[in-house]
Amino acid sequence: MSRMLCQSICLFGQKLVRRRSLEPRDGSEGRMARCLNTLDLVSLGVGNTLGAGVYILAGAVARDIAGPSIVLCFLVAALSSVLSGLCYAEFGARVPCSGSAYLYSYVTVGQLCAFITGWNLILSYIIIAASVARAWSSAFDSLIRNHISQVFKETFSLHVPHFLAKYPDFFALSLVLLLMGVLVLGVRTSALVNKMFTGINLLVLSFIILTGFIKGDLHNWQLTEQDYKLATAGSNDTSRLGPLGSGGFAPFGFGGILRGAATCFYGFIGFDIIATAGEEAVNPQRSIPLGIVISLFVCFLAYFGVSASLTLMLPYYQIRPDSPLPQAFLQVGWAPAGYIVAVGTLCGLLCSLLGAMFSMSRVTFAMADDGLLFRGLAWLHARTRTPLVAIVASGTLAGIMALLFKFSDLVDLMCTGTLLAYSLVVFSVLVLRYQPEHNISKNDRTQDTTEVDPEVKASPLESVPEGIISRTLKCLCNPISTTPTLKSGQIVYGCAFLLVFLLTILSLLLALWPSQVFSGDPGFTAGAVLLLLLIAGITVIIWRQPQNPSPLPFRVPALPVLPVLSIFVNVYLMMQMSSVTWAQFGIWNAMGLAIYFGYGIRHSLEERRDPQLPASTSQTLHEHTPGAESS
Repeated sequence: MSRMLCQSICLFGQKLVRRRSLEPRDGSEGRMARCLNTLDLVSLGVGNTLGAGVYILAGAVARDIAGPSIVLCFLVAALSSVLSGLCYAEFGARVPCSGSAYLYSYVTVGQLCAFITGWNLILSYIIIAASVARAWSSAFDSLIRNHISQVFKETFSLHVPHFLAKYPDFFALSLVLLLMGVLVLGVRTSALVNKMFTGINLLVLSFIILTGFIKGDLHNWQLTEQDYKLATAGSNDTSRLGPLGSGGFAPFGFGGILRGAATCFYGFIGFDIIATAGEEAVNPQRSIPLGIVISLFVCFLAYFGVSASLTLMLPYYQIRPDSPLPQAFLQVGWAPAGYIVAVGTLCGLLCSLLGAMFSMSRVTFAMADDGLLFRGLAWLHARTRTPLVAIVASGTLAGIMALLFKFSDLVDLMCTGTLLAYSLVVFSVLVLRYQPEHNISKNDRTQDTTEVDPEVKASPLESVPEGIISRTLKCLCNPISTTPTLKSGQIVYGCAFLLVFLLTILSLLLALWPSQVFSGDPGFTAGAVLLLLLIAGITVIIWRQPQNPSPLPFRVPALPVLPVLSIFVNVYLMMQMSSVTWAQFGIWNAMGLAIYFGYGIRHSLEERRDPQLPASTSQTLHEHTPGAESS
């Protein structure tokens, strides 16, 4: 009885880590319309990333956190985003299918992690879509002197808990339904609409940048205490100006630059929409890497230019965080330019909303197509070849949330889900590069795992353990083969999981007790140094393993250092979230796990394909071929 119980538990555990094949399934190619070129993907990435953040974020960070050095904050944030972006680029070249981080996790880490990734991506996109819809409604309402909100408040005022809005925003709901109709018409139509509004947004941003450099004053990057006194009519009381710092280009010091970079990082969230369009790109192996790199570069130039112009046009302590650019133009005598800024804000928000709804429907479709969500969500329209049911279902949910909820308390929750997805993609690239390319059957795999070195076979029985230990230690730092083997792949898997564990502990240490670590406290400093040494040692072991030599249109450079840095940055940012955010995160995932264990684990295509002998964590990523599974 106990043996049968153990076998059942092992079988159940194997189901949780069962992985998909990297190759597209039979019949999956050509179902969705491949019509997006590189320009379309760049437009999607830029439009989805440059929303209202470029008009608001720069003012908020410059005013209270970084001052003029906000330009360095965006540089650091862009470099951090590039770490994840390069990993997305390599996976996009490997796996030209819908699903983004969800699919990448499925083929590398396993089914349960993939479901959690996809489930949290859906939550992130829902929050983004609903909050952007309400922001667009609010921005448009302010242009017509708040007539819409006044009518809604007088007619539909809600006296409800604090997490609901004060009034239902039917205008935001209508906007979501309108863009849902655009997506239903087909990917060509939605790409055309996105390109049009992204182009207008970039023209407005170019106008802002050029105007700022023309009307700006370099002295605003060199402010002193004398300037603060002049700003208060010669008074020594400068407290009403808010936090000032010590003056100069970086008034809040190096710490302000780092804190500002952590905030500015969220301004680059959104480029992963390019990866969700993999199944609709004409040449995904080339256009996805190019699209991600170019879109991140364009977004960095926009953020860098706008923040530089803003801090040149007026002193940072005079910036109004809620409307920095209109007030800056008013300060330099160009008040009508505020209307141009308003047009750019509306176009940027519209692109972000369209991008969030596009990504949300594609991830939902990919999960339903794999059987982890209800299969009806994977139905494609015969003419437009779009996931109609997934678009309608996810769009309706986002519309209802835009109608009723406020989202000021859910932004961190959205960022947590996105950072989790980024981390899993980076982890996937790290382990995938070191896996063997060839497909092997189950019988060959069994023989391979039990293969013993000839010297060990010839040795006496009592010396076998010593030989095995010696051979294992030798494989860690001096592998015999120059190409990946099953054993070297398993070593990388184990080391990568250990790395994530150690990086998480280090991030917790730096997030909860930073002053003790850097002030020289013996216990905390010694712990941090020990963790760094262990991380460096494990990174060297991974670096010594043979990499897969197969050619790819794009490969992440500096493996494994770059992925390790990226995982650390993402995990450290996640550790900045509050306990309330983590509680919300737990509730959402508990709902998802109920769906997974109640439906997904029994209806997944991998379950139907091989219900009795699912793939284990020791298998390679290419083992799920029809011939191997039928053998």
